[in-house]
Amino acid sequence: MTTSINITKDNGLAMGLNILGLFGISAALLVAFYYQLALFDLPCPLCLLQRVGLILIGCGFLFNVRFGIKGAHYGIALIGCVVTGSIAARQMFLHILPGDAGYGSTFLGLHFYTWALLSSIIAVVAIAVMMMLGKDRSVTEETFTVSLWGKLAMVLFALMIAANLVSTVLECGGGQCADNPTFYQLLGQ
Repeated sequence: MTTSINITKDNGLAMGLNILGLFGISAALLVAFYYQLALFDLPCPLCLLQRVGLILIGCGFLFNVRFGIKGAHYGIALIGCVVTGSIAARQMFLHILPGDAGYGSTFLGLHFYTWALLSSIIAVVAIAVMMMLGKDRSVTEETFTVSLWGKLAMVLFALMIAANLVSTVLECGGGQCADNPTFYQLLGQ
């Protein structure tokens, strides 16, 4: 007889925060796509790498939502925070000179790479809190229930990953991405 484990009842707050984190990462990627598609502000190679870091953070949350809360999943998210923060800090240092207006558009007065650095620092703190709230749980039974919000968050995040893959291939074509992209290489000028 197989039983079903409802993770959301055992670790409701921790699971809810993981779902919220997954929605947050998806929202950040969605805002980046809005600027990319609606305002034609193509991401530079460092911006694309920051998106990869955000996706890595989201994968940690995704694994917690899908497979249950585990320290290893939080480890994946923390590695994503380090990747995102490191690349964002590198880009900030490239544009820290007096008179340098920075690269790309701003959101609430800050460039997206500044937001990426701040978000990765906030995510580290949030993950530390989530690690204190939920204990490691190995799911040994064959099935467990994922809430409707969890399923919606997983689908939205999967769509954001696919959209990033498609847009990166269109932007960079089969070669190296341009340092200051102005058009989608695969589509031509």
